[in-house]
Amino acid sequence: MSKHLVIWLLLGILSFPTLAQTGRKNLSSFDNKPFHFGFILSGNSSDFRFNLNQDTTFTSSLYGVANAPQGGFNLALLASLNLSRHLKLRFVPGLSFQDRGLNYSFGQPSGGVNTILRRTESVNLDVPLLLKIRTDRLTNFAAYALIGVKYSRDMQSQEGVNQQLQDDDILRIQSSNISMDLGGGIDIFLPFFKFAIELKTEIGLINVLIPDDSDYANPLEGLKTRSYIFSICFEG
Repeated sequence: MSKHLVIWLLLGILSFPTLAQTGRKNLSSFDNKPFHFGFILSGNSSDFRFNLNQDTTFTSSLYGVANAPQGGFNLALLASLNLSRHLKLRFVPGLSFQDRGLNYSFGQPSGGVNTILRRTESVNLDVPLLLKIRTDRLTNFAAYALIGVKYSRDMQSQEGVNQQLQDDDILRIQSSNISMDLGGGIDIFLPFFKFAIELKTEIGLINVLIPDDSDYANPLEGLKTRSYIFSICFEG
């Protein structure tokens, strides 16, 4: 995720109380309703957290493995339940298109290094449950934090692919994943709907690597997913 987006969001969170001192209060009865619905559009940057397997011997001369983050996007529906003045329960089912890559560097007989990019492209059906902790509203602004868990199912997983039938080995990962979501954002109350800008990190909790005795799986002891997500939320 771009450092500039992080900087702008942090500046917005720090400055919004000053901006909220004047002006008319929009949607003054918004927080009195028990339920709210909307949708979320997001961009993501995704990679892996991994450990190298120190005990494995390789048929090829492996120099190293490095992350190659890839971009993607998310589409989700939003349902929010007011639990209290500062606490809301969010259900945000949706689709996430996440692309991840690892660069493998192998030594060559000629003395050079050959770097091979192995990508995993996922179309995930996401089922998250999030707790939203929000500050008091200052005119038309409020800051909030998010924490929750999410189950994901990759609908184009290569989990069942037989490596023996491939022209070249692929990096296979499990179709099911569980992650923790952490983030925050700013609610902006407009005359007809609520708009929010949000930054979030998704941290995979389980090892999704499928060990299959390939040159790309053997060097790895485990793989866990990670994503950085910038979202624009619309809620009515």
